[in-house]
Amino acid sequence: MIATPAPERPRRDRFVPSGRLYLILGLGLLIPMGLGQAPYLSMGWLWGLLGIYDAVVLAIALWDYRQAKQWQIALERRCEEKLSIGRNNSIHLALSATGSPPGVASTVLQLRDGTPSAFSVDADLLSVALTPQLETELTYTVFPPRRGTFRWNLVSFRLRGPLGLSWRIWQAPLETTADVYPDLIGLRMLSIRLSLESSGNLQRRHKVGGTEFSELREYAVGDDIRLMDWKATARRQRPIVRLLEPEREQPLLILLDRGRLMTAQVAGLSRFDWAINAALSLAMAGLRRGDRVGVVVFDKTIHTWIAPLPGLGHLSHILERLNAIEPARTESDYVGVTAQVLNQYHRRALVVMLTDIVDEIASQDLLVAMGRLSPRFLPLCVALRDPEVDAQAQPPLEQNRSVELKTVQTLYTQSVALDLLHQRGVAFAKLRQQGTLVLDVPAPQVSEQLVNQYLRVKARGRL
Repeated sequence: MIATPAPERPRRDRFVPSGRLYLILGLGLLIPMGLGQAPYLSMGWLWGLLGIYDAVVLAIALWDYRQAKQWQIALERRCEEKLSIGRNNSIHLALSATGSPPGVASTVLQLRDGTPSAFSVDADLLSVALTPQLETELTYTVFPPRRGTFRWNLVSFRLRGPLGLSWRIWQAPLETTADVYPDLIGLRMLSIRLSLESSGNLQRRHKVGGTEFSELREYAVGDDIRLMDWKATARRQRPIVRLLEPEREQPLLILLDRGRLMTAQVAGLSRFDWAINAALSLAMAGLRRGDRVGVVVFDKTIHTWIAPLPGLGHLSHILERLNAIEPARTESDYVGVTAQVLNQYHRRALVVMLTDIVDEIASQDLLVAMGRLSPRFLPLCVALRDPEVDAQAQPPLEQNRSVELKTVQTLYTQSVALDLLHQRGVAFAKLRQQGTLVLDVPAPQVSEQLVNQYLRVKARGRL
């Protein structure tokens, strides 16, 4: 997206003295101090000379400010129409300068973009050496912490005069609107990764494995002898093996919890936003592998049902539907929702539950719900762990070198964090006992780890 200045509105130019001007004015105090001992000059004359000196300096500073006003600055803002949440998104400012004062080779221009207040910015103040007929591009990055529509309105400029005695400060309207979506940058990177994997050679496809016959090829060193096709070997008089690849058109159902536990902030984003990013990554992997992907968003009841369909075009539909959903501060009814899923969907499928687990007691309903899925589906429970808990459970090494550094508060925090991790481990053990696959990873790593887990399930033919 390119944003150009809006129709010109009155701009307030301000004269701001520079540090150099204050220094020169301060040096003027040397006049009465140096000439104070002269018998032929009264104090009135001395202060009069100081006043003349200051007036001349200020007149020069005003001339310096007017010279700075001769510069003509044009600016364009360029950014993607859809920014990615939780990523550093680049914002480009194309700057051009004309109408410089005669004899001025360069000066300093500083600008501050009117970034939405919710964004984190890596460079709040940008600076450039301004020269006549300059055309350049300035770049900074923003980190959006939530989804939605955001606007840039103004750009603030600060231009130094040729003599460095003044700053010209003004604002210019420059409006840009951008929508913050789930992690589109991560989806592009995942798409490249999956494309490279799918375009690998036949040896790579064979090593990945699967359950569906693909084709025959000659035996190569390292091939599994169990895949030898003895009839084809006898006909061709040379070793021939079968290539297998994962089955296609298998259902993948993603259950996305949007209840109270998912409203917590983890590593700068809500747990629900991390879960949306993971759901979209998993959906892309499933659709590129030819599976049918559906998504169910729920809290105390099913909020959104996206029926399982094949084809990469289905990903855009999933993205648009999920982008409009926010977490709710209500308790999730895992048992009731899984009962609805069992009633509405009867084919065997990989069912992925994206949520979080506290401990065995608090997550009892979740354990019961996942147990009910086991007979018909292959359930996978994905918990988004807070990396801060991991950090508190294992303090930095420099804190372990001295017992004195381990205050009571530090030890208490560490013990609580260790207890939380232990309780989570007990709950996960219960899930594994009832046949549920488990993935417990820090929230920022969940997308990559979930896709890897899915590819392992496909390669092993678990469905």
